[in-house]
Amino acid sequence: MFLDIGPLELAVLIILAVLIFGPEKLPKMIQDVASFIRKVKNFSDSARDDIRSELGPEFKDFEFEDLHPKKFAQKHLLDNDELGLKEIRNGFDVRKELAEVTDAVNIRETGSAPEPGGAPGGPSGGTPDLRKRDAPARTELPPFDSDAT
Repeated sequence: MFLDIGPLELAVLIILAVLIFGPEKLPKMIQDVASFIRKVKNFSDSARDDIRSELGPEFKDFEFEDLHPKKFAQKHLLDNDELGLKEIRNGFDVRKELAEVTDAVNIRETGSAPEPGGAPGGPSGGTPDLRKRDAPARTELPPFDSDAT
């Protein structure tokens, strides 16, 4: 619905309106509210047209929504990509970099070989794996202290 009013709340509002104003006065009240809303809309449209005509022909494409700071920044910074910001933003593939980091961490924790095309520096990468040590691998977890956490 509109204004986050569900069908149940709308039914309750209609019942309250009938109880407060009565079935005789309710149609007249609805007409009065509708005419008031129509007048306010016409007033705002004429004010907007007057402002546009006073600004002159160089502001014909002016929209009042552009006065909102977020819309202003989007229009002037993101539409005109003179600095190549879209290329820079698209050049950073954060998901790929995070996947490489998590692969490296998972290899360290599990000690298994990476998948083909995985993190560089693994057993198939051609460079020695500096993370491996000559110490025996621990099979048990360190003690957990619930009071320390």
